[in-house]
Amino acid sequence: MQRYSMTLAGGVFALCFSFAVTADVSSMPDAHAKPAQAAAPEPFCPPERPVQWRDAQKIDGVEIEEERVCLPDNPYDIAAFVKGTNNISMPTLMKTRLAADSVIKRNDRDGDGDPDEIIIKLEVAELNGASPDTTEPVHSFAIAPGIKPAFWVFAPKVRGMATKDAHSIEANPLLRPPSPTIRVEQGDTIKIVLENTHYFPHTIHLHGVDHPYVDAKGEGNDGVPQTSEGFVIPGQARTYDITPRQPGTFIYHCHVQTHTHLAMGLIGMVVVEENRPDNWVQTLNVGAGKVRHPSKAVREEYDQEYDLVYQAVDKELHGIVQSSNDPRVIAKRMNREYDLTDATEDYFLLNGRSFPYTLRESLLVVEPDQNIKLRMLNAQGELLAVHTHGHKATITHYDGVAVNPQARITRDIFDLAPAQRVDLRLTTTDDGLHNYGQGIWVFHDHVERGITTDGMNPGGNISAIVYKSYLGPGDVPKVQGVDLSRYFTEAFHQRKLPVWQNIDAWDSLGDPEARSQETAQPPEAGEEASPWGRFWIGLLIGLLAYVLFSNRERARELFCRYVLEKS
Repeated sequence: MQRYSMTLAGGVFALCFSFAVTADVSSMPDAHAKPAQAAAPEPFCPPERPVQWRDAQKIDGVEIEEERVCLPDNPYDIAAFVKGTNNISMPTLMKTRLAADSVIKRNDRDGDGDPDEIIIKLEVAELNGASPDTTEPVHSFAIAPGIKPAFWVFAPKVRGMATKDAHSIEANPLLRPPSPTIRVEQGDTIKIVLENTHYFPHTIHLHGVDHPYVDAKGEGNDGVPQTSEGFVIPGQARTYDITPRQPGTFIYHCHVQTHTHLAMGLIGMVVVEENRPDNWVQTLNVGAGKVRHPSKAVREEYDQEYDLVYQAVDKELHGIVQSSNDPRVIAKRMNREYDLTDATEDYFLLNGRSFPYTLRESLLVVEPDQNIKLRMLNAQGELLAVHTHGHKATITHYDGVAVNPQARITRDIFDLAPAQRVDLRLTTTDDGLHNYGQGIWVFHDHVERGITTDGMNPGGNISAIVYKSYLGPGDVPKVQGVDLSRYFTEAFHQRKLPVWQNIDAWDSLGDPEARSQETAQPPEAGEEASPWGRFWIGLLIGLLAYVLFSNRERARELFCRYVLEKS
């Protein structure tokens, strides 16, 4: 009985072994398999904004210049910022997300055809913060594929939700870094109302802008809690009064815990335009970039105007906001535990984005023989050195003060200390000095870490001056170098893709692990058996083992006889 049982077990073993061979072989890793491919890259131009927004157009009587980039500003927002949300038609207002009292314009006191009393209402918004309802950061805003540090920004007063819609956690497009550029006219009476919708106290300091220390009521007007006024605590509002006498490029920022609040994004440009008749200026420029309705004074000298705001992000500081939902915990970690003197800036932004997203929004699209006005602000904590390829620009203003024409410098690199502003005249005349001809000419920080994203290059604040003749279908630049698609993947920014992958037919500078696998001797064609072939091989091996096991006594006897004969 025992022998029968063992024999039966051997047969079962033979059958099972045949299946095991099939399963084991088919589940073995393929030594010649390619490494897993990254997810498909994002499109260069995502289809989230109507292409018609890029065109020059007229809305409610407001002339709006074209903006040939993937993600142009909403032209209805531009119309509202020029005429005032109290003066545009209801159909136009409903095509924006602005509150009806976001920008009020009224009272043409001097009779020159434009309003002289302007009321601007700003809120404080948080982006990519922690939420008890989801593990994802809200309200979501990416600076590059998969990279979403937290921000605080000043934003125009909006109506409705802070997200795109009820089904999304993505931020309303009006809520974004950098804080919007504020444009006003010289001599106008301006009231900037800070409605504190945030959980921390804030103020506004008008840095470099002509403003009284106290307002008409004797209340503080400088935004400094230690000397001028108390905090604007959550849920409260304060009005800042200015009647600026000098034109120029200035800034505004929060002056509460300035070492962190400014770095978190509570900083933007203030531009005081020269007084002209019938001068309806674009009061806000959300996200900076192209000014689609320049002032009368700018149009007298220039063909286009751009606002360029450079910022940097310390992952440690911005990560504090994502670590808790409790304002007390965030306050403790930010105000008492975070040490700015040990900080390192990791992400570098131009107009709120890092490369390659800068190519969607912050291109300078030009034509030959133009004069372009550039206003630059260094909102980083370190020195900025902007270099323009293919062009030398002329410095016309420092910190809102005109440079004597005889002392103006034409060069291709521009140094800005933190909080400094520089106005440039960029000329696209091909004369070998101001311009070297048409093309796609990059411009970037030449403090090299500024062109990285968390140490990965290319990244950071890289963008380009693109001539219209070099724009392809969909207003995508017709680059002649490497394929840009790899930069539109999260894998690249997570350091999972070799920078030089597939630059030659042998992929000689790809991942070394992948290279060693690919250079291994491949199997001959047809050498690998099919699953059924592996089954029969396994069955034969199992039967052989069964026969040997069943006749083990006879086999042992023969083996012993063989050994004795040989000895």
